[in-house]
Amino acid sequence: MSDNESAQVQEGAPLETANDRFKKSFDTWFWGSVLVATVVHFVMFMFWPSMTAEDVSFDSEELVAIELPPEIEIPPPPQAISRPATPVIAAADISEDITIAPTTFEDNPVAELPPPPDEEAVDISAAPSFTPHTVRPDLINQPEVERALEREYPPILRDNGIGGRVTVHFFIDEDGIVQNTLVAETSGHSSLDDAALRVANVFRFTPALNLDKVVPVWISLPITFQTR
Repeated sequence: MSDNESAQVQEGAPLETANDRFKKSFDTWFWGSVLVATVVHFVMFMFWPSMTAEDVSFDSEELVAIELPPEIEIPPPPQAISRPATPVIAAADISEDITIAPTTFEDNPVAELPPPPDEEAVDISAAPSFTPHTVRPDLINQPEVERALEREYPPILRDNGIGGRVTVHFFIDEDGIVQNTLVAETSGHSSLDDAALRVANVFRFTPALNLDKVVPVWISLPITFQTR
């Protein structure tokens, strides 16, 4: 206990606490803080850089008047096409006695009729063309054709596993014999196309028929080369 507190106890006065002393010093701390804050703000305003407003004005472009193009005069629509006239049945007096004379063989004997025109023979073997037929030719030598396929297959392509399909036009005469061959669709390999034409000459067919008449025809068949 301090001397001041001992004296207060001896005199019978109430004891002063630290809280009481703090309350008494409040005015000193308050006004001292106000003074310090005033000085700090004064210094800040003295040495703080001055602030200026930025120029945000703008210039507007001058409007230019645009000359309008001259007014276009739209021509009038074309005149409508007149509808065709509606046919009108004319009023005509036709005699009921008018008749067409009957045609009889007595007035026109067969012996005096002109002969029918001669049928010109047309050679169709040069290029593929359509010939009417009711019965299509049938292949009759399948084994011989298979041997020809193996024989004519180009060895270089066969050994490398390269095959192909060639569509061939056949011209078959009245005896079922192939008289002409043409490549209709290539395989992409000229050697295969040539081999297909050689094989095509081995084909034998039954003759084509148009009703009961034997006729020459063009037909198309695929010839396929493939490794097994």
